[in-house]
Amino acid sequence: MKTLTMRVDDDVYAIIKQAAKGQKRTISNFVEFATLQYLTSSQYVGDEEMREIMQDEALLKSLKQGRDDLENGDFTIV
Repeated sequence: MKTLTMRVDDDVYAIIKQAAKGQKRTISNFVEFATLQYLTSSQYVGDEEMREIMQDEALLKSLKQGRDDLENGDFTIV
């Protein structure tokens, strides 16, 4: 386990403290939880990765087939 020291503005601290209290968490546990939530829910790709994706014909064909299947009602996104 590592210790992380950080400085935040007083207003930001108040928001974090209130959010932690609302979830019945310690401030450090809330910061860890919120950080993990953000990092695991953010979905992005960089320019280089997007170029690789766009050059992968088999992947693009598979993605198009999946989209077509979804539009045809073959699958449901839950």
